[in-house]
Amino acid sequence: MSLSASDIERIASLARLQLAPDESERMLSQINGFFDLVERMRSVDTTGVEPLAHPVAAIEDVTLRLRDDVVSEPNNREANQKSAPAVEAGLFLVPKVIE
Repeated sequence: MSLSASDIERIASLARLQLAPDESERMLSQINGFFDLVERMRSVDTTGVEPLAHPVAAIEDVTLRLRDDVVSEPNNREANQKSAPAVEAGLFLVPKVIE
């Protein structure tokens, strides 16, 4: 994938950025360089390679310290919702903000 100068212009416009021509050229080369790197990484054959659960697992045996998933706090839903202006079926009701 490769971007053009008009793509950089559009991205800058969407981001509300004003880029000088030299900045736009530099941005174009940097982003296209990034896309080239991604394409090179995609071309590497990774079949049979197990994903790592932790980056250090590549050099030493790592066991993840996981705790049991147990409830540790009491259910205070009703007390927490007493000050809410509107509640229905345990849910906070809010005004519609999107039309």
